[in-house]
Amino acid sequence: MLNTSKVRLSSPLEVDSVVNGEGLRLVVWFQGCLHACQGCHNPETWAIDGGFVQLVEDLKLDIVNNNHKYINGITFSGGDPLFQMGALSQLLPFVKDLGLNVWLYSGERFEILMQDPDFKHISQFIDVLVDGRFVLSLLDLNLDYRGSSNQRLIDVQASIKQAETISYKLK
Repeated sequence: MLNTSKVRLSSPLEVDSVVNGEGLRLVVWFQGCLHACQGCHNPETWAIDGGFVQLVEDLKLDIVNNNHKYINGITFSGGDPLFQMGALSQLLPFVKDLGLNVWLYSGERFEILMQDPDFKHISQFIDVLVDGRFVLSLLDLNLDYRGSSNQRLIDVQASIKQAETISYKLK
């Protein structure tokens, strides 16, 4: 397990993305995923020991230094960011304190994740969860911000408040 003061990333912070969630976004690409979805658009992020290691504090500085007035939010993708829960537990409150909207991609389903006390704790800092594994046979290029029709955009805060899974409505 990676020391929680460090994070393993697949690439440097991406700035000004418009395809990884609504608005203009920063994207943190986490390294490590065991889902191995056939047709995944970034299989280079699968290796748990791939990519590079960065101190969480240095990543926070990168986020601050690249957070200009046009940025709407930050997206955590990968790989599966939830494989590095320790780093996320430090990053999510920090980016929310900056006033950023948070999207997170995971191959796990929301209902399963909400049974995990660690996820339940960090869920308070997530606005939208894109959940579910990519399924090549369900590929749909007309979907916004996801690749296959089984993947969902979950409004995490509304779901917590109403104690049921609520779909996120795109603006």
